[in-house]
Amino acid sequence: MTPTRTPARPVVGFIGLGDQGLPMATAIAEAGFALHAWARRPASLDALSKVPHRRHDTAAQLAAACDIVCLCVRTDADVLQVAEQILQELRPGTVVVNHGTGLPGNAVRLTQLCAKHDVEVLDAPVSGGRPAAEGRRLTTMVGGPPSAAERCTPVFRCFSRHVVHLGEAGAGQTAKLFNNALLMMNQASIGEIVELATELQLDAGRLTEVLKLGSAASAALSLLNTMVRPDNVDHLSAVETVDMELFDHAMREAGIDSTAVTGRGLAGARGLAQLLYRINA
Repeated sequence: MTPTRTPARPVVGFIGLGDQGLPMATAIAEAGFALHAWARRPASLDALSKVPHRRHDTAAQLAAACDIVCLCVRTDADVLQVAEQILQELRPGTVVVNHGTGLPGNAVRLTQLCAKHDVEVLDAPVSGGRPAAEGRRLTTMVGGPPSAAERCTPVFRCFSRHVVHLGEAGAGQTAKLFNNALLMMNQASIGEIVELATELQLDAGRLTEVLKLGSAASAALSLLNTMVRPDNVDHLSAVETVDMELFDHAMREAGIDSTAVTGRGLAGARGLAQLLYRINA
């Protein structure tokens, strides 16, 4: 049975079926929303074969059919590239949602670009990674018009445990960058403790397991040897470094000196592989 479009059940388009995007799109379809999808590589759409959805040959075709268009692509440049492909086809009143991590300033610029077409924009980056996306327990941080956030919240709740509207355009991206920075700062602190433990010839692996059980527990600790593993640590370290560079760019664009926070966050990102090595030695 094809889902019916109503104000409570908008037609949702999804572009970006990557590590997090695929389970998010799957959750939307499984919740009963009419899901439309487009991908640069058509073969990527095969991953949606188990849920009802409609495929499109172009991003513009998808845009013309949808009330909400969700983007989960890698960079701000990718977001703007897709926006250029779909803007002329979006109906007035459509909401474009950017679930990727980017600069708050670019969220504002995208909002201004879409406003010329009477299209609203939400920056709604997510936190939790693929395991949380698959478990429908992401945290979605939303910036943009309250009315648009209210319209889109039922969609966000398909894949989120928490949905928080933080303010106007860029607020969601700012929260996500702060979230990432604090994670990496915590990694730097864990690395310093583990280094001291190694000098004292303590079992660093057993120590970190104990720390996870006490008042020192944190997401940064819990991710070690679960989401952060020897087979992906170098990739994650590189991704985190890029995230900290985005944070630094955002702070400088806002006229804020974040030198100390940026430096500590980069230390945590760049030291992640060494930290994992020490606790697994």
